[in-house]
Amino acid sequence: VALREGHPVYFVIFFRDPEPGQTLLDVCDAEQQFVKKVRALHPKSAKPAIVGNCQGGWAAMMLAAADPEDTGPIVINGAPMSYWGGAFREDAGDNPMRYAGGMLGGTWLSSFAADMGDGVFDGAYLVENFENLNPANTFWDKYYNLFANIDTEPGRFLEFERWWGGFYLMNREEIEWITRNLFVGNKLWSGTQGTGGKAFDLREIKAPIILFASMGDNITPPQQAFNWVADVYGSTDEIKARGQVIVGLLHQDIGHLGIFVSGKVAKKEHAQIVSVLKSIEALPPGLYGMQIHEVKGRDGKVEYEVDFHERRLEDIAKQLNRLERADEKPFEAVAALSEFNQRAYELFAQPFVQAMSNEVTAKVSRQLHPLRFQRWAFSDLNPWLAWLGPAAQAVKAQRQAADADNPGGKIQKMVSEAVSASLDYYREVRDATSEAKFFQTYGNVFSLYLADKHEAEASVAESASEPRELPFVKEALASIGEGGFAEALARVGSLLARRGAPLPLARLALKQELATEYRDLLPDLAPDQWRRIRGEQDIIVRYEPEKAIAALPKLLTKPGDRERLVTLVRSLLADERMRRFAPTTEQPAMSENTGEAR
Repeated sequence: VALREGHPVYFVIFFRDPEPGQTLLDVCDAEQQFVKKVRALHPKSAKPAIVGNCQGGWAAMMLAAADPEDTGPIVINGAPMSYWGGAFREDAGDNPMRYAGGMLGGTWLSSFAADMGDGVFDGAYLVENFENLNPANTFWDKYYNLFANIDTEPGRFLEFERWWGGFYLMNREEIEWITRNLFVGNKLWSGTQGTGGKAFDLREIKAPIILFASMGDNITPPQQAFNWVADVYGSTDEIKARGQVIVGLLHQDIGHLGIFVSGKVAKKEHAQIVSVLKSIEALPPGLYGMQIHEVKGRDGKVEYEVDFHERRLEDIAKQLNRLERADEKPFEAVAALSEFNQRAYELFAQPFVQAMSNEVTAKVSRQLHPLRFQRWAFSDLNPWLAWLGPAAQAVKAQRQAADADNPGGKIQKMVSEAVSASLDYYREVRDATSEAKFFQTYGNVFSLYLADKHEAEASVAESASEPRELPFVKEALASIGEGGFAEALARVGSLLARRGAPLPLARLALKQELATEYRDLLPDLAPDQWRRIRGEQDIIVRYEPEKAIAALPKLLTKPGDRERLVTLVRSLLADERMRRFAPTTEQPAMSENTGEAR
């Protein structure tokens, strides 16, 4: 999609085998150098947009936090950022992978698997976890679909299986860092997960962030994709105060892999995300929902229009977390127990496991993994199946396709549907049972300890529940009479902003067009600096609109600033292009009030 739009595109890929001693922090450092090289190759271009899929999402966020000066907008698709989130309703068992770490006793098992692999963790275990999520598809549906459409399906089937079966390896240090800091520890958003004195503060990211998730994703549910925003920023006002722009896009039913490889999603959501990247930096700071509307063009073809709706973080957090995140508290018990089990394994079992494993046993165990075994066992590598290839060719040469209304075909389809439904039923029972066991175990084990801890935290949170008492709100209101032309212009823009109305992408494009045309009348600021100033002025206007208007003259004390602002506002109001968008009922009155104040 990006290539069709004329952008140079670079891919960061991993080799199947890691470098000896490689860690995730080494990978992050390498990615930083890669981005610097890309910028050097395109010195006249804007900062590169960074796109991360699934686990690549948090890698992209780490990169942007570690080197915010070199990265442009960040797009993370189906990326887990807040690993403890996931429940949209009670007793549903919708996201079973969420409970896997607790039911397996924490992170020790990944360390054990890496030790058995002579210090190398086999990525086939991760793919096996994914496949177990949908046994109907894994064990029946995909094969039935292959043989029921044997004339057309083999090419697509083999292409996908070759990609899906490209199992990658990781060093012990890599998988332990991921499981202890992310999967179980959930430390990505807290800024405490770094090692060697290096921590990542997501609040350091200066570029806009686009989050794309799906309600149909049972691997990275929307709560895991969005909850980190509430954890990091806490409130809408803090997002504005830091000059950050965060855009959320939610699909209703596509699955996890569909987010990345679905043709329909590529044509609609990803195409619009790329189109938005050109204008997203013109958005005022805040949290936005991105909506895509289908419209028919003059030629009858479907086209898409995008608009943005400003949202309150507090409202979005409640909508996505109907249980008010009470379901996340037992995961603290999981993290505590996991640390205990990890230390116990390292002290009592790890020396023996490492002494028993070597490179030969590691390679043999990898080849005997069920996902690899099922491939080579039914291939030419197995001498007992030497007859199968010629037999298949003979059958293919003699094959006669059955009629569409063949009774046998109808019976076959009914039987297949029954088998698939029975496997789906097994999955539903298994997942609901797993969820119930998880909460029965971890909801009680450390309940007294956690209750005391949360009671202390609740008292601290309650004392800061009043928005006006938050430090960054107090700081913004205290500076109501401080600043210069940039602050005055941002304040006027905030006073005249449309409240609650959708913001079409066309208006953002016009904003950039006007900014280019009237740049001599605008302050010369970097986009992130301008967004921070605009965010502070939004807070001032929200809490003290009258004082904000009255204090405008204090911001325009330098000779020429007042005339410059008036000239800019009048030029924009007289511009024919601005008349495409009718003013709201409040805007003329507010424009008159700000004019009187100036």
